[in-house]
Amino acid sequence: MEENKLKELLDKYYDGVTSSEEELELKTYFSGNNVLPGYEAEKEIFSYYSGMEKIIVPFADFEMRIIKSVDDLERIKLINNKRKRYITLFSVAATILIMIGSWFFFLREREPADTFSDPSLAYAETMKILTNVSVKINMGKEALKPVFNLTGTARQGMRSVDRSLTAFSDGLRKAGLTVSLDVTENKQNKEAIIK
Repeated sequence: MEENKLKELLDKYYDGVTSSEEELELKTYFSGNNVLPGYEAEKEIFSYYSGMEKIIVPFADFEMRIIKSVDDLERIKLINNKRKRYITLFSVAATILIMIGSWFFFLREREPADTFSDPSLAYAETMKILTNVSVKINMGKEALKPVFNLTGTARQGMRSVDRSLTAFSDGLRKAGLTVSLDVTENKQNKEAIIK
């Protein structure tokens, strides 16, 4: 194909006024290997278009199937939103019922089950209960002694680390290196930064 005719066809093509025969002629020309220099970009474009012809056209009801799928998704979303509302409503109702039931069960006034008409008998029973409570508190206190021992051991360990760190920093100062200690009060840890 001559360059003048090629330029004319391309101008018409880019203006959008080519006929289908002229477009076929351009596709045929650019599908070959003998393309004039300077028209490599057009060759890429038309080779892309020739590959586009191999694309399968979707079914006739393809658009309707997509619309139906979108409608189904919206319907499912609406149903899920209604379910969430019902679950929230039932949860609130159940909470209110539990609160009312617990008020009737726990907070209404009751008559004490154990009453004593003899004051000396009431005093003896009270002393018995208080002694029992005191014994249980002392047993719990004994069980906590190992925990207090562990905290004391941890404090002693921190003191020995602090002494070691101080000795180390003094040695570095004597050697001519500067040391700054960054002490964090909240975490109880110390870092030595050597400059």
